[in-house]
Amino acid sequence: MTSHDDRLTAIYRRAEIYEAVYLGRGKDYAAEAAEMERLVRERRPDASSLLDVACGPGTHLGHLAASFDRVEGVDLAEDMVRLARANLPGVPVHRGDMRSFDLGRRFDAVTCMFSSIAHLSGPAEVEAALARLAAHTEPGGVIVLEPWYFPERATEHHVSSALVTAGDRTIARVSHSVYRDDAHHMDVHYTVASPEEGAEHFVDVHVLAVHRREVYEKAFAAAGCSVEYLPGSGPGLFVGVAGGEA
Repeated sequence: MTSHDDRLTAIYRRAEIYEAVYLGRGKDYAAEAAEMERLVRERRPDASSLLDVACGPGTHLGHLAASFDRVEGVDLAEDMVRLARANLPGVPVHRGDMRSFDLGRRFDAVTCMFSSIAHLSGPAEVEAALARLAAHTEPGGVIVLEPWYFPERATEHHVSSALVTAGDRTIARVSHSVYRDDAHHMDVHYTVASPEEGAEHFVDVHVLAVHRREVYEKAFAAAGCSVEYLPGSGPGLFVGVAGGEA
């Protein structure tokens, strides 16, 4: 198993830039958090605790903290953990790998969003991650997982772009992805400029594994969870219940 730092590309070490890009692109964290809460409460109406795995700078958690008595976060990237702690005073945010973390306690709900699990390279790693999510979920608790796209919806080539302003900083993001070897290989170019610091450019290379739907479903079953897949405009969501029949 690779170390904490082996899979962290440049953007995950630049948490403020990451946060500014996705807020500037209009990602609706509030609506997504409301949907996460709805899915949890449909299955566990009295849920009072939630753990967000791969929480990034804690933007979902900031909304969920108003709906659950106890929330915590976990992220692999040290800089994301730093910013999440700054954004959410009093909310415990831990550094950990979703394949191996152990907080020693369980929650009524565990979430893992933004297709973070696609950074895992194969079925065995997906199973390892689901085992850890389930190990942190109370019996009858709910797991909400956002996958990446399945092979039948994987685009062969794709380009996207964004230009955002955050304070006195302007950020341009352009990405190009190709589909090969059961993964999207994505080159992402960032140009960041501010009056005091001038302009800089850096490149990220992401490899997002394109797993079949059955890979996720088998991982939920191996972790002792029932699961259903809810299609949506993006990659959809898996919603599992810990301790249910597979």
